[in-house]
Amino acid sequence: MPLAEVVRSEFVEGVHRGSVAVLDATGAVVAAAGDLDSAIFPRSSNKPMQAVGMLRAGLPLTDPADLALVSASHAGEEFHLARVGALLARAGLDESALHCPPDLPVGEEARAAVLRAGGGPTRIQMNCSGKHSGMLLTCQAAGWPVDGYWRPEHPLQQALRAAVEEFTGEEVAAVGVDGCGAPVLAVSLTGLAGAFLRLVSAEVGFPERTVVDAMRAHPEIVGGTQADDTRLMRGIPGLLAKVGAEGVIAAALPGVGAVALKIDDGAARARMPVLVSALRRLGVDAPVLTEYAEVPIFGGGVPVGAVRPAW
Repeated sequence: MPLAEVVRSEFVEGVHRGSVAVLDATGAVVAAAGDLDSAIFPRSSNKPMQAVGMLRAGLPLTDPADLALVSASHAGEEFHLARVGALLARAGLDESALHCPPDLPVGEEARAAVLRAGGGPTRIQMNCSGKHSGMLLTCQAAGWPVDGYWRPEHPLQQALRAAVEEFTGEEVAAVGVDGCGAPVLAVSLTGLAGAFLRLVSAEVGFPERTVVDAMRAHPEIVGGTQADDTRLMRGIPGLLAKVGAEGVIAAALPGVGAVALKIDDGAARARMPVLVSALRRLGVDAPVLTEYAEVPIFGGGVPVGAVRPAW
C-alpha cells in the first residue's frame, strides 16, 4: 500500500510505497503496513547496536559525546571532524587508517564550505568516519589486528554481528557492503523496531543504556545541526532515533513503543511524514512532528506541493 503521496498543485502526482512496523511498549505489533517479514538493509540505523558491540568488546571511550560520534552518521560539521580527528590521534593513527572512502560532508552547508575553501573529498569527512574510528579503537583494545577490520570474517565484525542478532532477536539474513565499506547486516523491520525498543528499555549501567544515553544527550553529534534524527531527539525527550540510507529510519521511546520503516524507492523525502504517522499511532505528539508531517516540494525556489502520509 502507499505510505506517502506526492501532492502538487492540488492533484496527486504519485506515491511512495514501503513498509512500516509499529510496536507498543511490550513489543507487540500494533500497526503495520507492507512487508514486515522480509529482510531489509537498515544501513546506518544499525549503528546503535554496533556501538554496543564495540563497548562490549572493550572500546575505551567514556565521554558520551565520543560514543555518540561512534553511533553517528555525521554531517561533517567542524565539531564532528575535530572529534573524529581526536579519536584517531588517541589511537596514534591518522585518517589513512580509515577504510571508509574519501567523501564530501553530507550536510549541505558543510559541503559548500569545503568547496568554497578549495577542498575536496577526504576520509574523515565521510559520514561514517566516527564509526570507523570506533572500530579501530576497539580492535586496539581487544588485541585484534587493525588490518582488515572491515572484513565480515574479522573478529570485530563477528562481535558486531552478534550484537545485532541479539537485539533484533533474529539471525542476520544477508551480509552486504555498506557505502562506507563496512558490512551491512539485513534484518526485518519488526526485528529492527524490537531492537530499538530493547535499547531504550535497558537499565542504567548496561552498555546499551550507555550508548542510548550518549546519543540522546548529544543528538547534534549523531546527525548534525539540521539532521532529521537530531531534531527528533531534541524535540521529543527520551526518544532514540537513527536514520539509515535509502529511506530507512528507526525510533523508540521507553514505555511507549518503537517504529521502523523502509521506503521502497529509497526516497528520504517520504520517510519523515510516515514516521510522524507511526509515532502518532503510539500517542506521541510534539511540535517537531507537526513540522515533519508534510515535507514541502519546491519549484523555482518556492513551495509548489508537499509529500504527506497516505497511510
